[in-house]
Amino acid sequence: MWKLLQKISKNLSLAIPAMMLAGFIFGIFMDAAFLKSLIIPFTFLMVYPMMVTLNIQKVFEGGDVKAQVLTQAINFGVVPFLAYGVGLIFFKDQPYMALGLLLAGLVPTSGMTISWTGFAKGNLAAAVKMTVIGLTLGSIATPLYVRMLMGTSIEIDMAAIFKQIMVIVFIPMAAGYLTRRFLVKKHGEKGFKTSVAPKFPPLSTLGVVGIVFIAMALKARTIAADPSMLAYILLPLVIIYGFNFIFSSFVGKRFLSRGDAIALVYGSVMRNLSIALAIAINAFGKQGASAALVVAVAYIVQVQSAAWYVKLTDKIFGPAPLDDEEPSKTAPEKVAKPVSEAPDEPEVSMVADIKKILFATDITPAAKYAARYACTIGNKFNAKVWAIHVVPDLLAEYSAGAGVTIKDPEKQEAFNREAVKNAEKILEERIRTTSEKVIREISACPLSKDRIIVKTGDPVEEITKAATQGNFDLIIMSTHGDQGIDDILLGSTAQGVIHASKIPVLVARPS
Repeated sequence: MWKLLQKISKNLSLAIPAMMLAGFIFGIFMDAAFLKSLIIPFTFLMVYPMMVTLNIQKVFEGGDVKAQVLTQAINFGVVPFLAYGVGLIFFKDQPYMALGLLLAGLVPTSGMTISWTGFAKGNLAAAVKMTVIGLTLGSIATPLYVRMLMGTSIEIDMAAIFKQIMVIVFIPMAAGYLTRRFLVKKHGEKGFKTSVAPKFPPLSTLGVVGIVFIAMALKARTIAADPSMLAYILLPLVIIYGFNFIFSSFVGKRFLSRGDAIALVYGSVMRNLSIALAIAINAFGKQGASAALVVAVAYIVQVQSAAWYVKLTDKIFGPAPLDDEEPSKTAPEKVAKPVSEAPDEPEVSMVADIKKILFATDITPAAKYAARYACTIGNKFNAKVWAIHVVPDLLAEYSAGAGVTIKDPEKQEAFNREAVKNAEKILEERIRTTSEKVIREISACPLSKDRIIVKTGDPVEEITKAATQGNFDLIIMSTHGDQGIDDILLGSTAQGVIHASKIPVLVARPS
């Protein structure tokens, strides 16, 4: 079930139309009125997981002020009025359809802002901040914009809209913030970002597809009476997104650096359609289904246009700096790996034969305690020692701040190349200085700069995988001595490796 949800998360452009079709068929043959009782549960599933992974503290970080100001100026000074104007042209006699366009243009930005910015090699830190600021300001401004622009066309209950904003945004935001703090305390910031945060976006996806299904089911018989409605909805959305991409690209290229410009484009074009969908279907009663239908169709246009724009970014803003460099020999999959393999023994000996040791280091002072054991045991058994270090996946690190899971090895390698290169340099220097100290006491040091493995991703997963694939006989690593007992028992990388590895693990804890 979990893997299915992850696949759906990565293929929303296909999943959304599929759920729309399923909802349409259901609504044609069944009375869909009872589905309204599921709106609140699915709304919670849609919003709360996103809030858990959203790093609200990013809002208070300095830097990229110009990019942030320009982005929000487009978000609240251009896009809503563009959506309103297009709605007047296409849905003059269908005000709730026009409302759907307006809602789709009112709440920036989605978690996809971060992922697409990363794919295009833009400024991820700026994109994360744009997401947090845009979501907060958009949630506050939405009722005011709806009242100002649509107040004469539809009946608007401001109290009801503010109540829904509170229920579907700010309460989940507060609950998500508290949940995040608890999980970070339990697993550590690094452990939360790499192991815990990626589990939340699939839950949000379940809420999205559920709400889309409900919206379509409620409007199925209306659509059946006029099938051209869907095509008619697509046209104004294409106009809005097309203008938005062109205008934002012009502003970014004119006033910002390449990285900030890309973040601005995705920070102003990518809308938080999950929030817009929840407001449409929760705050406007039965008529809100028409607005929700427009927002559901916007998912298709948004994802497809974002994917195409990635292919055009180099032509618009020029190539990213790393594109001109030769791939580093220290890129994750190009790092030399252990090649020798211990032969399978016909019988299990009572004496451990340790020939290959994997020394896992996080390049912190605590790692020297494990290095002592790696050198000593390696020397005693005449064993070779490989040192492995796992670099956090920077693209996933930033994306986790907005609840996005990215699993694209090619793009991740390019984005993390510099971090991997720096980690290898540090590790080589640490091994050199450690070896000099070791040979003062014993004749030979089993550590070598030629036996270094650098990976990106989840430390537990990469360490255990390398140990298994390399047929190592022993894993040696350290744990930090300044953690609380809960973190040591439940949240540390060492504990994760102990649970996951079939190979013996020796953990050296600082005294």
